[in-house]
Amino acid sequence: MNLFSDIRALVIDSLNAMVAEGVLPAGLDMSAVAVEPPRDAAHGDMATNAAMVLAKPAGLSPRMIAETLATRLGADPRVLLAEVAGPGFLNLRLAPAMWQGVVNAALMEGRDFGRSTLGKGVKVNVEFVSANPTGPMHVGHVRGAVFGDALASLLAFSGHEVTREYYINDGGAQVDVLARSAFERYREANGLSPEIREGLYPGDYLIPVGEALKEKYGDTLLDKGEQYWLADVREFATAEMMKMIRGDLAALGVTMDVYSSEKALYGTGKIESAIKALRDMGLIYEGTLEAPKGKLPEDWEEREQTLFRSTAHGDDVDRPVMKSDGSWTYFAPDIAYHFDKVQRGFDLLIDVLGADHGGYVKRLKAVVSALSGGRVPLEVKLIQLVKLWKNGEPFKMSKRAGTFVTLRDVVEQAGAEVTRFVMLTRKNDAPLDFDFDKVLEQSKDNPVFYVQYAHARVCSVIRRAAEAGIAADDATLRAADLAQLAHEAELSLAKKIAEWPRLVEIAARGQEPHRIAFYLYELASDLHALWNRGNDDASLRFVQEGNVATSQSKIALARAAGVVISAGLAILGVTPAEEMR
Repeated sequence: MNLFSDIRALVIDSLNAMVAEGVLPAGLDMSAVAVEPPRDAAHGDMATNAAMVLAKPAGLSPRMIAETLATRLGADPRVLLAEVAGPGFLNLRLAPAMWQGVVNAALMEGRDFGRSTLGKGVKVNVEFVSANPTGPMHVGHVRGAVFGDALASLLAFSGHEVTREYYINDGGAQVDVLARSAFERYREANGLSPEIREGLYPGDYLIPVGEALKEKYGDTLLDKGEQYWLADVREFATAEMMKMIRGDLAALGVTMDVYSSEKALYGTGKIESAIKALRDMGLIYEGTLEAPKGKLPEDWEEREQTLFRSTAHGDDVDRPVMKSDGSWTYFAPDIAYHFDKVQRGFDLLIDVLGADHGGYVKRLKAVVSALSGGRVPLEVKLIQLVKLWKNGEPFKMSKRAGTFVTLRDVVEQAGAEVTRFVMLTRKNDAPLDFDFDKVLEQSKDNPVFYVQYAHARVCSVIRRAAEAGIAADDATLRAADLAQLAHEAELSLAKKIAEWPRLVEIAARGQEPHRIAFYLYELASDLHALWNRGNDDASLRFVQEGNVATSQSKIALARAAGVVISAGLAILGVTPAEEMR
């Protein structure tokens, strides 16, 4: 049930009736007609812009349209009052039965309340994390992992068919550095002093890899040159790092559906096939690029190269795909990888990348546009930096990692679920401060505690009802007389619950899971406010001594709020608390 959609349908029906009567001309485009909460709650429950957006195409004054529409809407039993405001906005107040019906719908549908068919039939690939397999995940990866996972859950909740994917960057020079670093730890495991020279990875996390290499190879590699062991050690070390990364993701509650390998693109004809597809479109040519202003990118050469005509698809400059020496640029395998995703039949691709990849966005969009014939859009979500604080000071780097704070450091300090929620309290492209002291404090200023406390309070109401001998199972609550929910504080909570299905669609359309966290905080605030009013006004308490029917109606309201909190937390990957410790 989406009450906002239902009332919009009522508005559209009324407008169509006005067309049939000749009040409005035929053929009006009503797609821009919206029904949403008014900016000021004092103005009503909902507002529609219908008269404002139809006035010009209809050749009529917005106020005349609004007044006629108000008369029609006011005659519907669902609408208590329809008032024209300003030049032609229309504010609506709904009958209490509408809000009481929302409570019942939440109880009937359970955690499916708010699901939509927005993305029905749409296959979406969400690629996120995709960290180099050269070490444990760091705090920057935490935010990207949480965002990507929550976005995938949000899209699935709104009806999309979602695939979570990790692209293993195992085809570049960094994995050779990993192999050499692991080999030094292998030497260490064999009783020799490791030579962690500049450019190698110094973290202690490679010590177990060295020991595993010794277990497999003994000392047989010690007296051999790099040309004999590099490939084998690279493959072994990469596999060990991916085990670590999978473990890191599991600690954060993230499970991938697909792991794709960059290395698998080389020597298999996949890169060549993707480039040929572009060449067949006339988008590959031999040419020389002008030197860019400022710092030169690593793929620029002042000589003839093989170029992708990405400017034909919205990019600022054409991009090299092959260097003058015949080797691929780092962009070439990315072209092949995205071509593979297009060929797998996805209708929408979403790449979650670090903020430092901002300059890479246009070329990726251009190549996906070209390879899909404009059919498949690519959305790139950039993840801004996270600053860690503890005891009023920046949180120091991990000794184990050698150069950064790891995902495990964060999870061990704050817990996976607190970490997930807090990482979603800011929009992905805004910097985020993560203060270990604040995220663990039990106060209204800590959003995850505040929301969890609200759900725990709902559970405590159910337990209190059982102690009082009042049946409060969902089946019984669905049959409760909700007409008794008439106080403005109770209806206010019901109105916030009614916003949930609309909010889900807005968040899914905008690919903004942080909106879920914001909404849950607001819903929790309304529940806490009603609870606190019950401390002063006994008639507002959820359990009414000696009055089973009234208790069950009020408990139904609390339970409906709990259902929505539980569903929202599930999207964020957080388990709702049944009691607070």
